[in-house]
Amino acid sequence: MRIRTFLSIGVLLLTSILGFTQKPIPLLPVPSKNQLVWQKMEYYAFIHYSVNTYTDMAWGLGNEDPQIFNPDKLDCRQWARIAKEAGMKGIIFTAKHHSGFCLWPSKYTEYSVKNAPWKNGKGDIVKELSDACKEYGLKFGVYLSPWDRNHADYGKPEYITYFRNQLTELLTNYGDIFEVWFDGANGGSGYYGGANETRKIDSKTYYDWLNTYKLVRKMQPKMLIWNDGGDRAYLRWVGTESGYVGETNWSLLNAKGDVPEDMLRHGVENGNAWVPGEVNTSIRPEWFYHPKEDGKVKTVPQLMDTYYHSVGRNGTLLLNFPIMPNGLIHPTDEKNVLAFAEARKEAFANNLTKNAIASASEIRAKNPEFNAQKAIDSSFETYWAANDNTNDATLTLRFAKPTTFNRFLVQEPIQLGQRVKSFTLEAKIQGSWKEIAKETTIGYKRILRFPTITATEIRLHITDAKACPLISNLEVYLAPIILSPPNITRNQSGAVEIKSSDSESEVYYSLDGSIPSSKSNKYKGVIPTNDGKINVKAVAYDPSNQLSSEVSEENFEISRNLWKVLGTEDLNANKALDGNDYTSFQLGKAQNDFIIDLGKNLIISGFRYLSDQNWWAEASIITEYQFFVSENNLDWKVVSDGEFSNIKNNPTWQVKTFNPMNVRYIKLKATKTVGENSNAGIAEIEIITN
Repeated sequence: MRIRTFLSIGVLLLTSILGFTQKPIPLLPVPSKNQLVWQKMEYYAFIHYSVNTYTDMAWGLGNEDPQIFNPDKLDCRQWARIAKEAGMKGIIFTAKHHSGFCLWPSKYTEYSVKNAPWKNGKGDIVKELSDACKEYGLKFGVYLSPWDRNHADYGKPEYITYFRNQLTELLTNYGDIFEVWFDGANGGSGYYGGANETRKIDSKTYYDWLNTYKLVRKMQPKMLIWNDGGDRAYLRWVGTESGYVGETNWSLLNAKGDVPEDMLRHGVENGNAWVPGEVNTSIRPEWFYHPKEDGKVKTVPQLMDTYYHSVGRNGTLLLNFPIMPNGLIHPTDEKNVLAFAEARKEAFANNLTKNAIASASEIRAKNPEFNAQKAIDSSFETYWAANDNTNDATLTLRFAKPTTFNRFLVQEPIQLGQRVKSFTLEAKIQGSWKEIAKETTIGYKRILRFPTITATEIRLHITDAKACPLISNLEVYLAPIILSPPNITRNQSGAVEIKSSDSESEVYYSLDGSIPSSKSNKYKGVIPTNDGKINVKAVAYDPSNQLSSEVSEENFEISRNLWKVLGTEDLNANKALDGNDYTSFQLGKAQNDFIIDLGKNLIISGFRYLSDQNWWAEASIITEYQFFVSENNLDWKVVSDGEFSNIKNNPTWQVKTFNPMNVRYIKLKATKTVGENSNAGIAEIEIITN
């Protein structure tokens, strides 16, 4: 595929309109028209739904019976309505996930909705959603998994023809498609037409992406391609599904060469191809619906954090809704995402720069139309421009009276490239300048949060840039306080700790299942508890305005105070039992199992595993496992084995259950990790009791 690295015509036009007279600026990659349209969408929906919705699994294996797919209330108009009311600009739908089950009646396979009882095999969810998007004025996109755990030919050349035939169906029968998603999960165990085996492929060569992209561009020339497998001409994954991109975020990569995850998070400052970051995350811990996550839906404060860490860091936000077995978005998901829309509206309701006066340290003498006031004229197409021989300049806003604010938004006109390498934000408070923030990149949009201040002036100081700085927009806001629910943990001794993210708030809690308020127990320090199960609820409370956060809740199993790690003298082993998600134990090279003496016999029916939460320890994540139990530490029985699906990209708690058993010892054996021959890592391990 041909990668566009520079847009010389755009640079020549820029040179002409800005009047460069001293020395030419370096050539800068710029977005295509399609990429610019996509960036301005900012926020859109993902929809995950398939046969594994009915088996309560993260990924389908490819052998699920189509007869289980029979939603009684499926309503794509509900999905589209919620997306529209949430302020989203489009929907990307998982037309086929890794199971291979097609949610449209593909003529190339029997493994689709045409052989499901839903609508007597006459249904087509892709068409229903495409039509619903048109009705609600939303753009429509599709996800087509390159990996197919059902198809007998997967791994063979014949499968590529099948894959492209299905792609052609999706891109020719459902109108305009704004984005197609090709997931990066490729190869592994599967049904494969009854072979029930593991198949591995080389994702860089097997799919022949160059010719697939040619086919895509021919059918949908305005569409963008997302591909974790290496298409760098359009969009990039940001290296995580947790809902953030790096604070430094260049919309650039190099057209050739491997891309380490650190580059995915931050981009490449001197990259030669425009490849902006798309932040994909789910409103729940996992992508598909699981009843056990009904109490784990992201709250408004969490969603606001996600927004600031994605759109507010020069990315776009792709937020997923897992569809319930009945075919609808869960009421809690709807409630929270609509409250999130209202919170964004309130935060950015009143732009305080409307009556400000702008001035700049650098004024283009030959082009006064690029003056400082262009940065606050509410137009993305106009901009302030510094002189072409500087990479250090300031923009100052003077308010008519002392003004209170806590948000600052700044944009570059990225149609002319991403330029700013570093900047500071300063405010004049009671006659003196004070530094509020020191940051790096800007790009399409950068939003800064800071404690509320009152100032008469605010100053953006660009301290370094790749070419003369250009700023298209500055906005200042006073956003309402949104308290985050406190974080609740329980250490190995059984004591409960509660922490609030707001240092000025008070925390109240309950241990009896009641909803806490400012009249409940006030948290003053660690709370000793007994060894049994316990339910803890807590709220953060701001006494100055009498606001409370949403309730946080944790259900803890028995305490681990009697537990002992066996088979190692390393004291760090207890970090896997300490209740702190951000400490971990790495098993040694010669050790791939983790044995625990529970201290007494217990009836257990499952376990929970949390991988190392530090992104640099990704190689240690256990992807395949065996779980053993014993009464005497001699005779062991395997009670659970398999994979932790999608754990590399979504390293949240993994829960596995089995028939209740009376045991004294447990053993987690790592049979495969993300990095081959890497030490296995465990942040936390817990058991599930009856």
